[in-house]
Amino acid sequence: MSPRHLLHPARRTAADPARTADPARRRLRPILAAALAMLTASAGLAAPGPAQAAPAVNYANPLVDQRADPHIVRHTDGYYYMTATVPQYDRIVLRRATTLQGLATATETTIWRRHTSGEMGAHIWAPEIHFIDGRWYVYFAAGRTDDVWRIRMYVLENASANPLTGSWTERGRITTPWDTFSLDASTFVVNGVRYLTWAQQEPGIATNSNVYLARTGAEPWQITGPVARLVVPAYDWETRGYRVAEGPAVIQRNGRVFLTYSASATDANYCLGMLTASAGANLLDPASWSKSPTPVFASNAATGQYGPGHNSFTVSEDGQSDILVYHDRNYRDISGDPLNDPNRRTRIQKLYWNADGTPNLGIPVPDGATPVRLRSHDLPAAYVRHYDYRARVEPNVTNLADSQFRLVPGLAGAGSVSLESTNFPGYYLRHRAFALYVERDDGSALFDGDASFQRRPGLATTEGLSLESQNYPGRYVRHRDGLLQLETVGTGADRAAATFHLE
Repeated sequence: MSPRHLLHPARRTAADPARTADPARRRLRPILAAALAMLTASAGLAAPGPAQAAPAVNYANPLVDQRADPHIVRHTDGYYYMTATVPQYDRIVLRRATTLQGLATATETTIWRRHTSGEMGAHIWAPEIHFIDGRWYVYFAAGRTDDVWRIRMYVLENASANPLTGSWTERGRITTPWDTFSLDASTFVVNGVRYLTWAQQEPGIATNSNVYLARTGAEPWQITGPVARLVVPAYDWETRGYRVAEGPAVIQRNGRVFLTYSASATDANYCLGMLTASAGANLLDPASWSKSPTPVFASNAATGQYGPGHNSFTVSEDGQSDILVYHDRNYRDISGDPLNDPNRRTRIQKLYWNADGTPNLGIPVPDGATPVRLRSHDLPAAYVRHYDYRARVEPNVTNLADSQFRLVPGLAGAGSVSLESTNFPGYYLRHRAFALYVERDDGSALFDGDASFQRRPGLATTEGLSLESQNYPGRYVRHRDGLLQLETVGTGADRAAATFHLE
């Protein structure tokens, strides 16, 4: 096949009809991939390096259908607790499981229902659950039965060890400087100081909502001292449909605080922005924060995911990987008000960290099995990635999705595996003239064989893995001079170059 007739993933558009592989095979692959995800064992954790490596995680998306604004926390009792907005906007639900994937089938308990009149009687939105000083708290937003758009923030409290049991006490409304539209309260601690962050409409500012920050008072539903305005939507990507900044969430690492927030209308324009501050700075000084000029997480037509946002963060079961939690839809077009569309789904995927210590959220991954990255064993800061047709290993791949692949059942069968590109579904890692490329599946038996590999224990360490060619047994995927080749291996250096770790 002439390279002239191939359209490289980095240069083609999602609308390219040539991307679509055989429809029957394509329909089956997400199902098979999700099944394989449950069987794929992760490689061992290498010593921390510049990329701050952590083992692969295996989840299947979506995690829960028709659950928006998801919030998941892992508690010291060994359980994950999840709450989210339900389509009816009439109650607060909670579920728990010992694994993230287990939340998908965990029994859901209604812990509180909206009032039949007055306050807290409509639009029950965006609950978050937090464990603070030995008690459980749920922050949420609600309107009134006689004015459903009079949205304000409220808090519930529960003293039980298990928040699915015991009684929830209404602690009332969170009082802010303005009695205006407000929602999406969240809380976090930096250097022993607890903060409350939220979204609100401020008089005199022509936006739907901005993001604010304050310290908490004697109780975690009270604010004290000055209030800082951190985000006013101004960029084009923050003002599509509506001028919105909402849903703040915080993750901390390497002495820095990262605050993500959702922007624009809740349709396909919905996306995430991010602020960054030093943990040692005065967080109530807006000048301490820098704002990303571009969204850090947005719709992706190639993966079929639209309107990702209203996120939270949690950790993997082994505590070594950060996990991004968010909602989106798997279609772009919505009939009518997107707030009335019930099909936002809770999704989870691994969050990676750039070499400079900043979070890399990548793109909303395709439905099905969680993608992985392949880290070189002997070049521990380098990852397999595609660029300009060619598969190679490189360090600091900031275009994260170029280095993410779904490990799916092999196109050639016989117990093999294939590696499907995350940002260009239907493109696979394959060898041609013993060089490795990422190319579109043309449905031929030749392509199936070239794109299928037997997964072997790592030739340099059994904690890793090596990929032996399905149609050229004895030849392995290895890097040489930065490029991936298919070669026989003999020396220790060869074996090291043919060994990778899943992350």
